[in-house]
Amino acid sequence: MWKRNGMHIQYKSHYESPIGGITLGSDGTALCGVWFDDQKYVPADLPGTYTEQRIPVFAEADRWFDIYFSGRIPDFTPQLHLEGSPFRKIIWELLLDIPYGHTMTYGKIAALAAQQMGIEKMSAQAAGGAVGHNPVSLIVPCHRVIGADGSLTGYAGGIDRKRKLLELETKTML
Repeated sequence: MWKRNGMHIQYKSHYESPIGGITLGSDGTALCGVWFDDQKYVPADLPGTYTEQRIPVFAEADRWFDIYFSGRIPDFTPQLHLEGSPFRKIIWELLLDIPYGHTMTYGKIAALAAQQMGIEKMSAQAAGGAVGHNPVSLIVPCHRVIGADGSLTGYAGGIDRKRKLLELETKTML
């Protein structure tokens, strides 16, 4: 078993998307990690102590990806096991609330997190750090977070990929 930042990956799978390969990690029940193969923060140091095996959560994730990349809106979320600090978990839960085809700024994410935490304010940079370390890319839609001026910034999978994902969602909404 591989453990990193509290994440217990026992199983690994791969999905080939139209915008690049995606590696999936699971604890056997839920998704713990979803990374574009060449993205920033991908756990390149995965040792060979996991099993590459088709388990139900991977089939569910593949179905989600098939629907998403076909230009349709998935009506379910595969079971997730998000491991991180309480602060990061708050940010990641906020990401799950950003509707398909919509965006939200880092500042707005920070304001919502501050409100949930009962503090006066939080910096957009602090929220951005948690967004950037989202362990379940795409399904937890960190690509929907943009700069205050509407710019596409800060996507671990790459700005070009972020643009393509947002374009796909925009076309679906038309």
